[in-house]
Amino acid sequence: MIYFVATPIGNLKDITYRAVEVLETVDVIACEDTRTSKILLNHYNIKDKMLISYHKFNEEECSEKIIDLAISGKNIAIISDAGMPGISDPGNILAKKLCEKQIEYTVIPGASALICSLVLSGFDSRSFYFAGFLPEKNMDKNKVISQIITLNSTLIFYVSSHNLKKDIDFLYKSLGDRKACLTKELTKLHEQKVFFNLSSLPDIDERGEFVLIVEGAINSLEDFANKSIVDHVKFYINLGMTKNEAIKKVAKERNVNKNEVYKEVLNI
Repeated sequence: MIYFVATPIGNLKDITYRAVEVLETVDVIACEDTRTSKILLNHYNIKDKMLISYHKFNEEECSEKIIDLAISGKNIAIISDAGMPGISDPGNILAKKLCEKQIEYTVIPGASALICSLVLSGFDSRSFYFAGFLPEKNMDKNKVISQIITLNSTLIFYVSSHNLKKDIDFLYKSLGDRKACLTKELTKLHEQKVFFNLSSLPDIDERGEFVLIVEGAINSLEDFANKSIVDHVKFYINLGMTKNEAIKKVAKERNVNKNEVYKEVLNI
């Protein structure tokens, strides 16, 4: 059996009895970083396990190795440095391959930074969209934003410390001056949350691991209804969409045939 095991996101006590039991009994543990994982394993006196390195740079190749081990009869645990494997961490490629090959696997639930941050923020949790880490290139960032700018759902982003100010500035310019909550060092001694508007990030120690919660769009589709079709299409083109992509999105949002939109924007 292959187990995707959630591990603590900070406090080492935030792990389930079942997760510890699985880690104690499996034959192999696939770790994002074996050095980081050994801290957790040693804390729970889990020793003499075969550890293999399973990270974003060898995920494709190592997924096949893990499948071969499972087929040979080994029980394997998949863990990341923190949280749930496959959520902004290695694991999703393996899960897809297992489904394709109809190989059984299961999930051992546990800590999740995005869920903890959402609850801490107090923002609307009835509907939310997890965007993970923003891409490095602005063109790729614009493609992400173009898909979520009109969502009324709360938005959740992971932010690395070296991209903190740059990403928040990008979101302000793309989404407008929305309310936000930044959390860091979740479940640790110096856990912190800061409320602000995207236009004015307060001074904050940029060291650590961050989750950013941003309020969803308010009446955004009604705002677009007051714009011309041309301006609506230009809005998405400026975010990095191709003209055809923008036409399709505008047609969907206005609930009209895309040919009607196309006729309006022939000259742009």
